[in-house]
Amino acid sequence: MAEMGSSSRSNGAEIILDCISDGVITIDLQKRVTFLNRAMQKMLGYNVDAAGTLLACDVLIQSNICSTKECVLERALQGERVSNFEAVVRRRDGVHIPVSINTDFLLDKEGKLIGLIEVIRDISLVRELSARVEEVSELKHRLGEQTKLDNMVGRCPRMQDIMAKLPIIAASKSSVLITGESGTGKELIACALHAHSPRKHAPFVVVNCSSLSEGILESEIFGHVKGAFTNAYFDKPGRFEIANGGTIFLDEIGEMSVATQVKLLGVLERGQFERVGSNDTVTVDVRVVAATNRNLEEAVQQGRFREDLYFRIRVIPVVLPPLRERTGDIPLLVNHFLEKFNREMGKHIVSLSPQCLTALSQYPFPGNIRELQNMIEHAFVCCEEDTIQFEHLPADLHRYCWEHREWTDSESLEALERQAIC
Repeated sequence: MAEMGSSSRSNGAEIILDCISDGVITIDLQKRVTFLNRAMQKMLGYNVDAAGTLLACDVLIQSNICSTKECVLERALQGERVSNFEAVVRRRDGVHIPVSINTDFLLDKEGKLIGLIEVIRDISLVRELSARVEEVSELKHRLGEQTKLDNMVGRCPRMQDIMAKLPIIAASKSSVLITGESGTGKELIACALHAHSPRKHAPFVVVNCSSLSEGILESEIFGHVKGAFTNAYFDKPGRFEIANGGTIFLDEIGEMSVATQVKLLGVLERGQFERVGSNDTVTVDVRVVAATNRNLEEAVQQGRFREDLYFRIRVIPVVLPPLRERTGDIPLLVNHFLEKFNREMGKHIVSLSPQCLTALSQYPFPGNIRELQNMIEHAFVCCEEDTIQFEHLPADLHRYCWEHREWTDSESLEALERQAIC
């Protein structure tokens, strides 16, 4: 409860209030602004001369602040102290700022109420951080859902065998080599292994070995020190350091240069390495999961991949079959993607026509599961009904069916002919 006194005391109070980082505003009984401290001036974009010309409701804009019944100012003027009341203020340029408000009373020498003092804190950053925490929480939930072993789709014996072994593999700390064509789900398997391992609360770090040149890849994986090369202006930890205690996924490891392979071998054997440009040894505890779509045995024979490294990363091999060898799983995968895209796009597509399923079952899918997913997404965008029809599927599939029309069913052929005429 503040008391208004002499002019010198009032000026002294204003000097103190100007040193406060939160906004401070005083109003009289007519809700006119009588003082703005520096922080409040900066927050609103007004200068000190604005005091006396503004009404509190000019800047406090949320409906429950200045409406007649629930007005926080009215409540305060009626004798109620308000604490941590979340509202919105309007800056001079019209931008809205979320704030938290605390009020107290201004009294004269006789103890009579003459106005209010409000401390207003900008909570924009708090709101932003809260939104990011919620976003991260949602992403973690979605990642957890995606990596549940129960959610992995596959009824064919080879996939059933892989899924049965995954919990056992996840519980170990041995290196894993996942092989399979592009689009077969190698990263999904790697992520599931980490999510169900004792390391699940530690980092899962992904490195695509094919997307970086040799020098950059070595620096990316092992880090570098300041001055190690041109433009190395500061020390940078590598992916192995970032993944310490967790799992590193080396995708497309078959593209790694022999020089980098030597350094990787040292990490696998001793858990130690040196940053680029440094002689200091870094020790880490990281599980290595690698993946490739190449034949590494052939690469070993040709001298493009070190044999000792090959056996180090291949302690536990996981071989993923291409989709053309598990066509019985296509209906299951289709249903999985129907659920996924219905959820993401807010649609209610319930099925594919028999002609679609026939065409999909006969297509060789060089891009495997990823290509199937893209086809279903394409169909979702084009379909405005509850059932995806053959014409909603991409042109690549239409072209393939036309070229192999000797086994394409008559209804699909009719659809192809209609499109050709159009």
